[in-house]
Amino acid sequence: MRIPDSLCEKHGSLDMNAPHELTHEEVLRLKLEVLKRKHRDLDDAIAALQAQGPNTQLTVQRFKKEKLALKDQIARIEDELTPDIIA
Repeated sequence: MRIPDSLCEKHGSLDMNAPHELTHEEVLRLKLEVLKRKHRDLDDAIAALQAQGPNTQLTVQRFKKEKLALKDQIARIEDELTPDIIA
């Protein structure tokens, strides 16, 4: 897996070809970023389909279901990344 430049810079790695193992947290943050992007893309797709009229309702419903599943995955990852603080 190629390491994004932003992660290499954050960790001070100057050699772009140097092997770098991603931590569990970094992997989760990358997954979170991808899931959020997919969620936004589905928002755009749903809006475009709804503008086309009622003939696209089945596809809109399918996209909304997929969007909800993404939201659940996002919430699970965010919960894992956020430490539980008991006051």
